Amino acid sequence: MHRTTPKKQLLAVTIASLFAANASWAQEAPAAENSATVVVTGTRVSNRTVLDTTAPVDIISAETLKNGGVPEITQALSVALPSLNFPRPGLADGTDTIRPATLRGLAPDQTLVLVNSKRRHTSSLVNLNGTIGRGSAAVDMNTIPTGIVKSIEVLRDGASAQYGSDAISGVVNVRLRSDRTGGEASISYGRRDTEYEFNPVTPPAGATWGTVNSRERTDGNTLTMSLWKGMELGADGYLTVALERKRQDHTERSGWDTRQQYPLVGGAFDPREATFDRFNAWYGEPEIKQNTFFANAGYNLAGGVKLYGWASYQDRDARSAGFFRRALQDQNVIAIYPNGFLPIIAPEVSDGSFAFGANWGAGGWDMDASVTYGENKMDYTIKNTLNRSLGAASKREFDAGGFKYDQTTFNLSGVKQFDVGLNSPLNVAIGAEARREGYALHAGEPDSWRNGGVLLPNGSPTASGAQVFPGFRPSDESDTSRKAYSVYADFEADVAQNLLASFAVRGEHYSDFGNNWSGKLAGRYNFAPGFALRGSVQNGFRAPSPQQQNFTSTATNFINGVPFDITTFKPNHPAAVAMGAKPLDAEKSTNFSLGAVAKVGKASFTVDGFQIKIRDRIVLSENLTQTNVRNYLTSLGFIGVGGGRFFINGVDTTTRGVDVVASYPWMSPMAGRFDFTLAGNYTKTEVTKVPVTAQLAALNPAPPLFDRINVLTFEHGTPQTKFTASLNHSLGAWSGTLRATRYGKVLQPGTTAALDHWMTPKTLVDIEGRYKITERLTAAVGAENLFDQYPDAYPAALNSTGNAPFSNYSPFGRSGRFVYARLNYTL
Repeated sequence: MHRTTPKKQLLAVTIASLFAANASWAQEAPAAENSATVVVTGTRVSNRTVLDTTAPVDIISAETLKNGGVPEITQALSVALPSLNFPRPGLADGTDTIRPATLRGLAPDQTLVLVNSKRRHTSSLVNLNGTIGRGSAAVDMNTIPTGIVKSIEVLRDGASAQYGSDAISGVVNVRLRSDRTGGEASISYGRRDTEYEFNPVTPPAGATWGTVNSRERTDGNTLTMSLWKGMELGADGYLTVALERKRQDHTERSGWDTRQQYPLVGGAFDPREATFDRFNAWYGEPEIKQNTFFANAGYNLAGGVKLYGWASYQDRDARSAGFFRRALQDQNVIAIYPNGFLPIIAPEVSDGSFAFGANWGAGGWDMDASVTYGENKMDYTIKNTLNRSLGAASKREFDAGGFKYDQTTFNLSGVKQFDVGLNSPLNVAIGAEARREGYALHAGEPDSWRNGGVLLPNGSPTASGAQVFPGFRPSDESDTSRKAYSVYADFEADVAQNLLASFAVRGEHYSDFGNNWSGKLAGRYNFAPGFALRGSVQNGFRAPSPQQQNFTSTATNFINGVPFDITTFKPNHPAAVAMGAKPLDAEKSTNFSLGAVAKVGKASFTVDGFQIKIRDRIVLSENLTQTNVRNYLTSLGFIGVGGGRFFINGVDTTTRGVDVVASYPWMSPMAGRFDFTLAGNYTKTEVTKVPVTAQLAALNPAPPLFDRINVLTFEHGTPQTKFTASLNHSLGAWSGTLRATRYGKVLQPGTTAALDHWMTPKTLVDIEGRYKITERLTAAVGAENLFDQYPDAYPAALNSTGNAPFSNYSPFGRSGRFVYARLNYTL
């Protein structure tokens, strides 16, 4: 159990006392206002409200994004939506910098992200390490500054027939501000003030440095400055601009490294062992320097033509770390790092996009045409490291190469209503889309990947390339593209007095894998003015991403002293084909949902059950480096190839669950306005099939392509339950936020049941109080994770190094309490 120290009690009481004079708490936008808000996601009818749709839609307001300690979109969604999780992994290479989120327990790339209802480009990074979302390339929503956001609509229902690939678990639609006047400037500063405990690892026999099992930290200083401004553009147009600058120090949540650090001196421990700083790992939030620009514009021309467009750019310099290399390790050169070294992974990420489009009327049709472009680029610099095979001549910093993804999309659509004798006009939407996607990977400098031939003192060869992250080799380079074309039709009408029905169909052709058809049938029946049932049935798909089809990397591993190239192969690489790899095909899903909507007075209640069956999910295989695999590849002429891994279709899953949301606004003449929200999610995934290939099945023993750890990660790696309770209150100049989020138990699976690590349920409390100093100036103070909760630490047996005491599977990370203050000035 995590104990509460006097320091923690004092801090909690101090923060709570800030609000004692006028308790005033908040969460999302007021529930009554949300329920009447017109939505555009999941429907192409122009006047649907959030409680009138055939599928559940959540609205996250701009106020919710603003009123947080670290204002970023993905974090705000994770605390507002019980069905969405944001694990925040560490020690995971590029995934420390671009972190994926999951909706309804499915993969990050199975949720479609839109901006103003247009497809957003994904990141160039494919997640490869042992984290939630392994093998996926998802959209980095934190490239969008919160200041430009009017609201975010989250459709918790499949929508491939409406929007195309990726919309298996749902759709996140970011709606941009379109203001001609007004604006806001904001500055916030916060830091982690925390204490954590871990299970100590027993030192070597005869050690004199002992063990430590707890630590206090004040770190993670975060400064965010943001500005958005609405301006007139000519006589009848708007230009809304947002700027954001973020500086974040890294957090350090390592354990006490009890291992021997230095070579023995005359058979005894080196005296430096007693003074060595054994908290020698970065394990937590990365260091980030980030600048973001976003502009959204529109202009009305004569004749009812409306022009619109937006542009964005972000540069993000990040620094995270790998595992510490001890002085005595073979990976170190004593002449360079006499006390060992902590290698730093420093990716530089640039992300840009633009869009241009027009709306006009023609023959009763509301027409829209647009072109959007997005690009994400990630380049790696590896610092404070060395190439052991170069010996003492090695550099300490390397350009390790990187990759780029770009997407260009053309859209043409039309919407018109027809009177066909139904209870309402039939809303017809038709459209076509053409999309080009490109992916390129470039090599690093030669010293980042080559083997210099310097041997270990015992005469053994050593690994090639920069420690922690060997650079990409020229043989890894690629520059590919593909095209996709689609047409769709969408029909929606009140077919009877109380029955709303919709039908959508979409056909797609991809130049690299072929065709796909998706359809969706949805309905809603109003039994009474305050009660309705809604449901849908549909099939969906997700196309293999260019990142999954074209990413490759190679590292040299030594097996019994013999060097082998271990590669992440493209599926069409001859060695991968020899092991049974095939060209990737689309994932296919069948979705069912059934829900109820009730409204009594100002209170509203929704409950929605769902089942999502996915066939042929694309996964990254296990590392296939067994002796019989190496012998098999050698027999086919792949000399020096020690095996590897590749992307493959073949995992089938069934996901079932239910979402519940209840809200109630209450106004008191004396006590002010209150908004209560309770929400919960239950999701359970079962793996019903794993991939096999005839080539590997013929080996004895047959190596698994998708083993126990990955199966259980799908089934238990995200919490099956998550509940949130929030209270929003405002009275005069005071307002604030109080929210509690309970995460269910989570499993970090091991190779056997004895090595499984279950994390027990945890409840995190967030609090913020605000005071309106003047009509324009508002001050806020608050704390996220007020009571400093951490996931259950690994037992000592599962953390032999002592460095990383917490699991990356924790759904809320492991950085502890964050306290902050903020000033907002209305322009």
